[in-house]
Amino acid sequence: MKPIWIVDDDQSIRFVLEKALAREELPVRSFSNPRDVLAALDEEGAPPQVLVSDVRMPGGSGLDLLAKVKERLPGLPVIVMTAYSDLDSAVSAFQGGAFEYLPKPFDLTKAVELIRRALDESLREEVLDERLAQMPEMLGQAPAMQDVFRAIGRLSQSHVTVLITGESGSGKELVARALHKHSPRGSGPFVAINTAAIPKDLLESELFGHERGAFTGAQTTRRGRFEQADGGTLFLDEIGDMPFDLQTRLLRVLSDGQFYRVGGHNPLKSNVRVIAATHQNLEERVKLGAFREDLFHRLNVIRLRLPALRERREDVPSLARSFLQKSGRELGVEAKRLSDAALARLVAFDYPGNVRQLENICHWLTVMAPAQTVEATDLPPELNESIPAPARAVAAGEADTLPSPLQAPTSAALPQMAGAAPATGRWLDDLEREARSLLEAGVPEVWEALTRKFEARLIHTALDITRGRRIEAAHKLGIGRNTITRKIQELGLDD
Repeated sequence: MKPIWIVDDDQSIRFVLEKALAREELPVRSFSNPRDVLAALDEEGAPPQVLVSDVRMPGGSGLDLLAKVKERLPGLPVIVMTAYSDLDSAVSAFQGGAFEYLPKPFDLTKAVELIRRALDESLREEVLDERLAQMPEMLGQAPAMQDVFRAIGRLSQSHVTVLITGESGSGKELVARALHKHSPRGSGPFVAINTAAIPKDLLESELFGHERGAFTGAQTTRRGRFEQADGGTLFLDEIGDMPFDLQTRLLRVLSDGQFYRVGGHNPLKSNVRVIAATHQNLEERVKLGAFREDLFHRLNVIRLRLPALRERREDVPSLARSFLQKSGRELGVEAKRLSDAALARLVAFDYPGNVRQLENICHWLTVMAPAQTVEATDLPPELNESIPAPARAVAAGEADTLPSPLQAPTSAALPQMAGAAPATGRWLDDLEREARSLLEAGVPEVWEALTRKFEARLIHTALDITRGRRIEAAHKLGIGRNTITRKIQELGLDD
């Protein structure tokens, strides 16, 4: 990991942050003025992981430094330190692309937490950039995919709103990224948000930002995704799950391009192209009164349907080879090869989890297959059995809520390595029985009760595997450090 750079003419500030970050075992490097920072970037060519800079310093402004650094390293998270009363600097910092600003005097624990957040964001972006650089943009020889490619080509010079439909795991975000990359906005930011994955009370702030003091815990002004995507593309994934009252706000933004931050009184404008995606039937949602009809028509200017993998089986061989090569690179081993029998079995499978499921199977094979050539007998047992009823429920659209064992084949393989019977779908059967008994008994808040049990068991298992190391557990689970800390407190796992 690259070091965190701190820029401040106050030696005491540098000393305090250096010691605090050292206690967190984070590499750090300090500078007393912006000139030395720019010189280090020019001479050494090794950028920091995160930059933390004061605003007012002899020999240069932190805001000028922010602008110059963003020209060279647009993806680098920059935290700007400023005095409480210096609101103009705070506004200028956000307009210049700062990740966050840190008011002085600051609480040291909160400062380290903020730097950690920026660090997590930086590491996630690095991993994503590496994956995107290594993989072909999209693969597909099937007629249905060729139709998708042609549509992307026709839309490449357009600014029109696009609605992408398709089952979970079929690659809707890849299509959105391709539409962005090949559009006139390709040099601008691509900002994605899963509207189903963020709690309702936080989603408004995530989309539109908030002013300092807008609600409890809003200690700083924060830019929302619309501001972050200015000049580029905003991808709204799982738009069918957006809360009804927020749909009204989104419609207004799409209508006139103006919005307000939470707690704000001044209208803001953002030049953004919106691409939305959903696995749900929006027409049916409109009939049920769960989705605004006027918003549906506003989003449904151009609809692009992404086929399920079972509708383009001829693409399975090329996709499987690509995923096996990718897994080999990630693990530092030679890529596995598929025998004709194994390939035939892969092609015949229905893939309720679509392309994402095939990718996970290939990663499982890279780890678990005993020989360089994968035989049919080496495939996960689920491919040799009929799909159980719970997996069919996943295929119907619940894949993001309760994944089947095939969607996380590595974890499904763990008990087999110890000689135990395959897990297949038994845990989902157990879950169904538990839910049925609670619902029939009239127990209140069944969703909350089962969700807490599910999250607690996941986190407990991850902490057990990592021997209590929270950051490592969070990475394994695919969540942020702050999220796992908050969940541990909410679920009482510290007790």
